[in-house]
This record gives sequence, C-alpha cells and structure tokens, in this order.
Amino acid sequence: MSEERPEADNRPLLEFMYRLGQAYLACGEQTAQVELLLRRVAAARGVRRSRIVAFPTALFITLVEPDGERVTIAEGPLQTLRLDQIADVYYLGAQATEGSVDPQDGLSRLNEIMRSPPRFGAFGSIIGHTVLTVGLSMVLAPSLDNLAVAAVLGAVVGAIKVASRNRPVLAAPLSVVVAAVVSGLVFLAMGRGLNVNPIHVLIPPLITFLPGAMVTIGMVELAYGDMVSGASRLVAGLVHLVLLAFGLAAGALIVGYTTASLVATGAELAADVPWAPIVGVVTFGVGVYIHFSAPRRSLFWLLLVLLLTFGAQRFGYFAFGPVISGFFGSLVATPAGYLIQQRFKGPPSMVTFLPSFWLLVPGSVGLVSVAHMLSDREAGIEGMTNALFAFASIALGTLVGASIYRWTTESLGAWRLQVGRAAPPPPKKKD
Repeated sequence: MSEERPEADNRPLLEFMYRLGQAYLACGEQTAQVELLLRRVAAARGVRRSRIVAFPTALFITLVEPDGERVTIAEGPLQTLRLDQIADVYYLGAQATEGSVDPQDGLSRLNEIMRSPPRFGAFGSIIGHTVLTVGLSMVLAPSLDNLAVAAVLGAVVGAIKVASRNRPVLAAPLSVVVAAVVSGLVFLAMGRGLNVNPIHVLIPPLITFLPGAMVTIGMVELAYGDMVSGASRLVAGLVHLVLLAFGLAAGALIVGYTTASLVATGAELAADVPWAPIVGVVTFGVGVYIHFSAPRRSLFWLLLVLLLTFGAQRFGYFAFGPVISGFFGSLVATPAGYLIQQRFKGPPSMVTFLPSFWLLVPGSVGLVSVAHMLSDREAGIEGMTNALFAFASIALGTLVGASIYRWTTESLGAWRLQVGRAAPPPPKKKD
C-alpha cells in the first residue's frame, strides 16, 4: 500500500493572492496585468489551474484543487501607496512569481509595507509637496509672483494632506476641501492686489489630486478590450475632475467671486526664461522624490525619465500642437521605465512612470475645461473634447511605447539566440 500524501492547504496562498492583488491595484496597475501576475503566483506554488478576474474595485479568485474549488471575493485597494511602497510591492510580487516567497511570509511583508511610515516624515512630506508645486509652476508660467504663490499653496496643501493621513473617512471629500481652500486663498489674495492668472496658480498645488493617470490607464484598458475596468476608471476620473472644479467654484464663491473668475485672464507676468522649464522639471522631480518617499537610489532614474518625457512632449507641442504632444511624452516614458527596470536593474517601471503622468498634466486640461463649463458651457464642452483627445493620445503613446519595447527585446533575444547557434564550437585543446 502506498502512503497517501495530505493535500496542501491553499488558504494562506489564497489570502496572500488577494492581498497582493489589492496592492497591485493600489499601485495603479492595469487589471489584465494584475490577473496575469496573480496566475503566475499561483503556478509558482504548484496550483496550475486558477481563475482570476480583477476590477479596479473588486477581485475574484478561484483555485482549482483535486477535491473541488476554493473561491474568494475581495474588495479593491484600501489605501493609496507612496512610491517606496509601490517599489516594495513589485519586488515582493517578482519574488512571489518565482516561488521564493512563502504565503505566510508574504502576508507579513505586505503588512509591513502597508504600515511603513514615510522615509522623510511628516515635515519632509510638506516640504516635498512645496518643492514639487514650485517646480510645476516653473514649467507652466515662471514668474516671481507665481512661484511665491505656488510655494505658499504647496505648503498649505501638503499640511492638509499630512493632517488627513490615515483617516479614510476624509479621503472622499479631501480633494473638494483642498480645491476650495486653494481657490479661496487665491481669490482672497487677488482681491488684496495680487495680480496673477488664477489658472496658472490654481493647477500646481492640486497636481497630486488630478486623476490624469487614472483616466489614461482607463483609456488603455478600453483599448485592450477591458470594457468594465476601463469604463469605470474613466468615469471615476471624470467625476473626480467635476468634484475638483466644484471645489474651485465653491472657494471662489465663498470669498465673493463668481465662477467666471476661474477662467478670467489675469496679468501675464511670466518672463521669457528658456532655462526655467528645465530647472522646473528637475525641481518637480526632487519634490516628488521627497513627498512620495521614492525608493533609495531612484532619484537619478526618476529625473532621467522626467527629462526625457518633457523633451519629447515639447517636441510634440511645437511640431503638432498641444493636444497630441502627450503622445510623444508617453511614447518615451513607457519604454524608458521598462528599460531602467529590466536592463539597468533600477526601480520598478511604475515608480518612474507615474511622475511622468503628473508632469504631462493631462488632468489639468480637463480641470480647466470643467471650470469653463461653470461659466461658459459651449467653451467648456469644446475644452472637454480636447481633453479627451489628449487622454487618448497619451494612452496611445503608452500602448505604442510598450509594444515597441516588447518587440525590440524579443527581436534582440531571437538575434542573440541565432548568433549563439551559428557560432563555431571552441577548438579542442591538444594533449
């Protein structure tokens, strides 16, 4: 008689898979990629048959066992992640797909990642948000008044974000409250004699609230045929834009201005400083590194992708106009992030990829358009149409960039294999 082997208990594996899936979704990963990665994790632990369906707000996982099926249903991501947490999640996922992580150990490491404090502390987060706001203001409209206002508003928004940290009940209304505070302060200062264009000073402090990455990923998922995930991300992003615009209008009305003030053209004080945008990109990257606690030794790679993205976007802007310029920026950012991760052993591509989305500022185009709808519906609808084209161009650039990188690496791999087969064998040594 042969001794029967006890069946493995896959309950820890199932829990680890849905927790890892939640973390991937919190990183902003595409749902199709989350499904693929979780299937690889199951296969690495000996479960050859698994079915995973991922949505931005839910996970469905089934592990097929000899005596039946084990099923779990989990909610979507429970928190937003910093860049260092995103990097740790991808490092853990890479080890899990190789089978080198026990599910129980993986759960412990996930708990540590989710509870880890920011590397630079609360004060560093505020300073980082101030720096990235000033950097973006230098890119959009470099003037002394704009930079001064950006520094003050960046510090205020950074302090509000730190004060509301680890308070899930404040997550939903936070963007509206922040937009109202920023708008109220700007128009209150304009009433006291500050001579600036409101749009130029309202956008930079709100950059981390703009859903440009969400909308763009939604467009990518729609292009891949993930209708439910893509449509839900797209609708959620557009609703988020409307809420931000509502906050801006509320802040203006509270201090006695009308919604038309949001799109009024103030004095243009921006000087013609050709080097200011480059310095602004570097400043923005340093601020992102500090505020979002980017992984150690990632600053160089983060700045490199930002500068490449900005250069490509500027080329598209002068050659083809602002609507399609995002295509060239994302066309460069996507393969650059993959190349840094896989060829140069740098941080995960998502760490260098997300800041490039914020620099492209696709969400700010939509925010300005929604603000226009509050005072001029016809102009606002036209602006929203342009914004959707901008989102589509960035999504198309992401798709084409990823395809180019994949085709290039596969072609190089096949060429190296052919060269290795065609090489003559080494001569035998004589006795």
